[in-house]
Amino acid sequence: MSLAMHQRNHRLLRLFGRFGGDRRAVSAVEFALIAPVMITLYLGCVEISDGVAADRKVSLTAAALANLAAQTTTISSTDMTNILNAASAIISPYDSSKLQVTVSCLNIDNNGAAKVKWSATQNGTARSAGSSYTFDSSTSALDVANTQLILAEASYQYTPIVGTAISGTLTLSDRMFMSPRITTPDYNGTTCS
Repeated sequence: MSLAMHQRNHRLLRLFGRFGGDRRAVSAVEFALIAPVMITLYLGCVEISDGVAADRKVSLTAAALANLAAQTTTISSTDMTNILNAASAIISPYDSSKLQVTVSCLNIDNNGAAKVKWSATQNGTARSAGSSYTFDSSTSALDVANTQLILAEASYQYTPIVGTAISGTLTLSDRMFMSPRITTPDYNGTTCS
């Protein structure tokens, strides 16, 4: 082996030895490996907390609408518009155009059959007067003969900030049943009893 080749190999080995012993860029490499994981965790936490906050707003909206309708004895068209418009204030800062709310009065007859007596909505479809309402297993205890209930339903089309490609638009919804406080409210001359 020639002397020049031997010196070149020796220099190359020393260079690799120095490179292997150099610790100056270790933290930069660690950061490059950990940063994507940490950024993903951060964005995931932001998405989850925003989604939970939006879902909570939907629940608060349903509860407030049921409460407002259950406190009165007579609801005019203007009163109902004000009740439904309250949903926009409650859902804020989220886009109220993506919110659908419906307030209905259910009359449960002496056989335990629930019928819709009146219904009003904003951005949605009102329940048809005279249509049946079936309680599910989670609400079957509310099916008490000869009673009336106010039913408020809220549904929101939630679009995640970052995770839209993963989950798409999610429908967040809730409903609230409330017994009338004073007497069953009439809406636009339609009684609920």
